[in-house]
Amino acid sequence: MSSKPETPEDTPATRKSRPRPVWAEGLRRMYDEVVEESLPDDFVDLLKKLDQSSDKS
Repeated sequence: MSSKPETPEDTPATRKSRPRPVWAEGLRRMYDEVVEESLPDDFVDLLKKLDQSSDKS
C-alpha cells in the first residue's frame, strides 16, 4: 500500500485513454528506425579496440 492515495489520473486505464499528440507517431517511427540501424564497421572496430584496451588495464 502506498501512503499517497491514487487519483483517477494515476490509474493506468486513464493514462492510456488520453489522446496521443499528433507528433507522437512520427517520433515513435523515427525512434524505431534508429534502433534498427546497424552500426558502421568503423564504429564496431573502434568499440572492439576500446574493449581490448580496457581489458589490459
